[in-house]
Amino acid sequence: MFKRNTQQTQPTTVQAVERITSVLGAGVIWQGSLSGSGGVRIEGTFEGQVAMRGMLVVGETGRVTCENMRANTVIVAGAVRGNITAQKVEVRSTGRIWGDVVTVSFATEEGAFLRGQIRMEDAVELELGTEPEKPELE
Repeated sequence: MFKRNTQQTQPTTVQAVERITSVLGAGVIWQGSLSGSGGVRIEGTFEGQVAMRGMLVVGETGRVTCENMRANTVIVAGAVRGNITAQKVEVRSTGRIWGDVVTVSFATEEGAFLRGQIRMEDAVELELGTEPEKPELE
């Protein structure tokens, strides 16, 4: 009746589907184009074009000015001036967006700021082109 469970359960490993692989650190100012695949966290200042296949995080100290930011997932805890097109958009309590958002999934925390419009769609075409081929190692 009060028998111990003698079966050992194996701990399940959770793989991060999206993770940060590159960081633009605080104090860094960058102008140009940001594209490719993987996860990027911006803690500094970035001005230019963004088209990422993966996750883009604008940290609390991050400042991004971009005409149209495109990524699979965008998390904003800093400031973004420009439009965002993404499958999933999260605006944290410290996040500020000046621009329009087109997304499938939208989440926000209390205190977040958005000056623009939100358009929810069934699907969003990011128009990122084909995924670049990985170089072969010899």
